[in-house]
Amino acid sequence: MGQPSFPASNAIIYVTYGAFLVLGTGIAWTMRNQSKQDFLSSNGTQSAFPLALNFIASALGAGILFSYPELATITGVQGVIIYALASALPMLIFGALGPIIRRKCPEGFVLTEWTRQRYGTVAMLYLSFMTLVTLFLYMVAELSALGQVVSTLTGIDSLPVIIVECVITTIYTSLGGFKISFLTDVVQGGMVVGLIIIATITVGAKTEIKRELIDSSHLLEPSLLGWQLLYILPVAVLTNDFFLSNFWLRTFSSKSDKDLWVGVSVAMVVILCILTLVGCSGLIAAWSGAWPGEPEQEGSLAFFLLLQQLPSWVVGIILVMVVSLSTAAFDSLQSAMVSSASNDLFRNRLNIWYIRGMVVLIIIPVVVVALRASSILQIYLISDLLSAATIPVLCLGLSDRLYWWRGFEVVVGGLGGILTVFIFGAIYYKDAEQGAQLLLVQNGLYANDWSAFGAFVAAPVGGIVWGFGALALRLSFQYIKARLRRERFDALDRPLMTRTVSDSEMPDEVVIASSKAGKFF
Repeated sequence: MGQPSFPASNAIIYVTYGAFLVLGTGIAWTMRNQSKQDFLSSNGTQSAFPLALNFIASALGAGILFSYPELATITGVQGVIIYALASALPMLIFGALGPIIRRKCPEGFVLTEWTRQRYGTVAMLYLSFMTLVTLFLYMVAELSALGQVVSTLTGIDSLPVIIVECVITTIYTSLGGFKISFLTDVVQGGMVVGLIIIATITVGAKTEIKRELIDSSHLLEPSLLGWQLLYILPVAVLTNDFFLSNFWLRTFSSKSDKDLWVGVSVAMVVILCILTLVGCSGLIAAWSGAWPGEPEQEGSLAFFLLLQQLPSWVVGIILVMVVSLSTAAFDSLQSAMVSSASNDLFRNRLNIWYIRGMVVLIIIPVVVVALRASSILQIYLISDLLSAATIPVLCLGLSDRLYWWRGFEVVVGGLGGILTVFIFGAIYYKDAEQGAQLLLVQNGLYANDWSAFGAFVAAPVGGIVWGFGALALRLSFQYIKARLRRERFDALDRPLMTRTVSDSEMPDEVVIASSKAGKFF
């Protein structure tokens, strides 16, 4: 694929990064003496509009320029709509479950803290491991996507750009913590929205659609994969969002439930519009003749093939948008990983300078892996399978009626869900080795069979079945143990909770506030 000719691309990239460095470092320097708690979180401080911009900036990254146009070239309009809805609508879950979890765990700022109080330390460490791995993979994916976008758009070496982004975000994140990530995301989120509008108008005005290519492309017709994605994508995206602490930090930072609902609702609408527009670039590339090109190119390059037909200055706008997208997403993931590790592994007892040191150390393995990563989609899908198996059994504990549900069921259910995927794969392929390969989603998400669909059904259903099996096993063991010891069987007794009145914003609410770890077994 030829490279767009835009000699000022280097200058645009580094000027944009320079602006973020000045902005981020300037604000962060004023926060250098903040408390450790303020460094890690900002509970109850943010109103609806900044929240909305933060959710927008955290939910988007440079990778959307590859994945959404690619799906459009495979499943057409049907895939674009489903993918956009599946990515945007899960934002509302934070508005629905955020107030419930905040009332149950008012001193927390990540989901793993509620998990500790509800299910015990072992279950919390299990979820924390899944969370930290997911955040690490997302950081790797963001840097890898940034490098690919820069190389594809400009042809310049992507390594210096990746290093510059890491240095800049590390400087201001290590100084300001979560608060600086929040404030810079407000600016970057607003920039992304404005640049998307400009880019959309430009593409619409400068691109010529060839009507004969619309019918021959068959992209207006539904497909089997499109219908499968109607289930796969919502399950994968929704459950995986639970592993992303950057979303939970913003959920806990809302001033009130109303601010949270308004913020996530606005973010959902904007994200839906942006992802639909980005996805449609794949359709436009096909209908304008830009894709598949000569020689034929992969669908993931459809957006960039389309850019080759547009004025070179449009590349400049896209580069600023990419830098803004990537920086906003990366610093959010960076601060989220540090806050999660500090809370889950060290119980927030570390000195703030050790925490700042963690910000720097995290970057080294992320850059090393990002430079060697060729395809992140497969790793994402593995993470999606893990979340699809774990999150349903975890969320059962949100219901007060299921007070007897414990951490043992969550861990066994999560691991059992993954085992169920293997069992399904072995039966479906009639081969144990291919069943094991399904755990790694070797054939990808766009295979022309029912393997991926079956895997994402097996994970949550199997997790719940194994969870209730673990419940039966635990209760049986505890019942036999009580009979042998001639003790009262109390495994189904409702736990005693310390009840306190919540803050002044919710004077009529009664919440459970306890710092003790819940029961694992």
